[in-house]
Amino acid sequence: MTCRLLLVDDHSLIRAGVRALVADIAGYTVVGEADDGGQLNALVAQLQPDIVLLDISMRSTSGLDALTQLRASGHPCKVLILSMHTDPELIMRALECGAHGYLLKDTSAVELEQALSALRGDERYLSPAIAHTVINQALLRAQNSRQSINDRLNLTARQLEILRLIVRGKSTREIAGGLGLSIKTVETHRSQIMKRLQIYDVAGLVLFAVREKIISLDD
Repeated sequence: MTCRLLLVDDHSLIRAGVRALVADIAGYTVVGEADDGGQLNALVAQLQPDIVLLDISMRSTSGLDALTQLRASGHPCKVLILSMHTDPELIMRALECGAHGYLLKDTSAVELEQALSALRGDERYLSPAIAHTVINQALLRAQNSRQSINDRLNLTARQLEILRLIVRGKSTREIAGGLGLSIKTVETHRSQIMKRLQIYDVAGLVLFAVREKIISLDD
C-alpha cells in the first residue's frame, strides 16, 4: 500500500525538492502541500495523509503550534519535522509536542527514505547529526529534574535514592547491602526522610512518591 505524504513548508523550492526526492522512493506519494502551519488541520482532515513532513519556522503559524493543534485533534498521522534548526531545546520541544522524527533539511535522499521507513514502521527517527545532542539534552533535563526534586523536598541525593528503594519494598538490610552502607546509616537516613516529609509509614511514603512523580506506578 502506498504511504501518503503531506508537505508543509513555506519555501516552495524546499517543497519541490522534497517532492522530487519522494518521487524516486518506491511506495510513497505526495498527496498535498501547504505553505503555512495554519492549514495543517484542514488538509489532514481532507487528505488523510499517513505522514506529514512539517517545517518549524513559517510565516504565520509555526510548525510547533500546528503540531500541537494536530495532536489535540486526535488525528493519528505521523509527523516528521524537516528543519534547519539544530538547537537541542527546540528539538526536544518538537518531540514533546508529538513529532515522531526530526530530520535536517540538508539530508540526503537515502536518509529521507530511512526516516520515512522508520515512521511507517511505527518507529521514531532522528538525524544522526543531532542524535547525540538530543541525548545530552535529555540527560541534562533529567539531572536538573533530580536536583529540583531534591531542593523542593529538602532531601539529599542519597536520601532520595533511599526513599525510592523504600517505596519499592526493599528492606533496610537490602538497601544497606545494595548501597554499601551500614544498616545503622540506612536507618538514620530513613528516620531523617520521614521527619523531613512528616510521613511516618511506608504506605504514606509510597503515596507521596507516586504523587510527586519520584516513582511511577510501573516501578
